[in-house]
Amino acid sequence: MAYTPTSLTLSKTVKTGPIKKVLVANRGEIAVRVMRTCREMGIQTVAVFSDPDRDALHTRYATEAYHIGKAAPRESYLNMDKLIDVAKRSGADAIHPGYGFLSENAEFVQRVMDAGLIFIGPPPYAMDVMGPKTTARQVMEAAGVPVVPGLTEAVADENEALEHAKRIGFPVMLKAAAGGGGKGMRKIDDAAGFASAWRAARSEAKNSFGDDSVYIEKFLVKPRHIEVQIFADTHGNVHALFERECSVQRRHQKLVEEAPSPFVTPEMRKQMGEVACAAARAVGYVGAGTVEMLVDAHRNFFFMEMNTRLQVEHPVTEMITGFDLVEAQIIVAMGGQLPWGQQPSHPRGWAMEARVCAEDALANFVPVPGRINHMRAPGGPNVRLDTGIYPGFAITTDYDPMIAKVIAWGRDRETARMRLDRALAELTIKGTTTNTMFLRQIIAYEEFASGTYDTGVIERFQAANPPWITDEHKTVALLAAAFFKYEEELEAHTRVVPGAGTGRTGKYVNAWKRGVPPRAVNRW
Repeated sequence: MAYTPTSLTLSKTVKTGPIKKVLVANRGEIAVRVMRTCREMGIQTVAVFSDPDRDALHTRYATEAYHIGKAAPRESYLNMDKLIDVAKRSGADAIHPGYGFLSENAEFVQRVMDAGLIFIGPPPYAMDVMGPKTTARQVMEAAGVPVVPGLTEAVADENEALEHAKRIGFPVMLKAAAGGGGKGMRKIDDAAGFASAWRAARSEAKNSFGDDSVYIEKFLVKPRHIEVQIFADTHGNVHALFERECSVQRRHQKLVEEAPSPFVTPEMRKQMGEVACAAARAVGYVGAGTVEMLVDAHRNFFFMEMNTRLQVEHPVTEMITGFDLVEAQIIVAMGGQLPWGQQPSHPRGWAMEARVCAEDALANFVPVPGRINHMRAPGGPNVRLDTGIYPGFAITTDYDPMIAKVIAWGRDRETARMRLDRALAELTIKGTTTNTMFLRQIIAYEEFASGTYDTGVIERFQAANPPWITDEHKTVALLAAAFFKYEEELEAHTRVVPGAGTGRTGKYVNAWKRGVPPRAVNRW
């Protein structure tokens, strides 16, 4: 049964208290990342794992680990009863949700609190209000926060939705009301394409979030996707930790992020921070959150949604502030104040993050499962690798194909960009195919290098570079062809005649000189 706001009484406050052991209700790199901070703070950790994750890195890194079910998330990482049961059996004080799975499920938060545990995140009421995009828009409009023109409520009837789209004006965006990550999202350019996009968006939303509700927004031409990291504690402090540029997207999913944004001016940064903090105060927010905005070419910004959790791209904010955001989450959950004291005045240097996925960019980004047989991590100054894989680990198609994040910091944007490229070049993963070369091509693309890009940058890059083959690809292909030709000629001239010569193994002979038919000889 789908969760509705009236299915239980939601608390407007969070439970706080001492934390000595944390259950991380997640997997992969984010689970390992949370556990690292816990270890530094002297806090024990509990891992949970599904069948394919039995040997995953997070199960090895944790103090203890518990099996919770089969590969299907609904039987493991989305099973509230199992997670809370393991937390109680292990003696955990708190649950950290990471991102994805149950990280933005208000019912789960309330159930965790009702079980006497601490949820490391916002109160369920704030999550419930800001989670569905339609209610978030309503709250933001009431708080005076600018929102993208569109509807504040989901529409169930296709014909009614089409009339709203015509009134708003094409192009429009259909968006899933219950979630994000590009799921249930469709751009529609005209009325002729509305019906098919409407059905596809609702179907995808249903499969991804268990809720087929969608709403309509005006599509901004060449927008930039810029988000503000906010943090709040239970003592009334609400800070904005600057912005992140997230406009490098494929199918509405982010691939490269940077902080700060090359488009944002100091005055605009101040205004966006104030708006984001106002949004957090409007719902009594606590913990880490992200206010996502769309920005037009004239630097007008509009509220899009709020992510009531830690973001995948949080490391770039950590790089430009020097703050450990997971540590701050735990301190706030224990009832403490924001550990850095005053509102930071300006970002420190520049940081960029690239998401490494087990997928083939030359085959329309199809996921590539496989067992890692070799891995070399990038090194050098101001480079960070967040991952949950290691040599011997098997990548399956059960979960998201992202397997690592490479983050680089520099004193300025160009230093950070070149350092990220160097780090991606150093990263070696064998046993699967990754998108590292594609990422390097994107950050070298003139639009990105100059900082003048928007959310359409990948589509323009692909259109200008079919099939995205570089001189490096061509060189490798030529070398491979040369080696293949060499081995082909070697095979034709030098063969092994079974039993020839002395001993049982035979020896190299010239098959042509001996007059042996090709089918009668084998390669050594």
